[in-house]
Amino acid sequence: MSKVPSLPYYRIIRALQRDGWTVVRQRGSHIRLQKRVGDEVLKIVVPAHRPVKRSTLAHILKQARLSVEDFLELL
Repeated sequence: MSKVPSLPYYRIIRALQRDGWTVVRQRGSHIRLQKRVGDEVLKIVVPAHRPVKRSTLAHILKQARLSVEDFLELL
């Protein structure tokens, strides 16, 4: 199992966009993304921080239903 990396927010968003996520809006330092999976819409919020904490990224990946390995392949 790979360790969750510490990355700037723009690299996280770029990787999530490769996975089909789209940026819906930004309010302050919070960027909201969403993705349609079947008949449900998944929503996540990425903080515009440099770097995003590893624990925060781990929660984002859990909400996005992505494993660390799959996420690292998207970078």
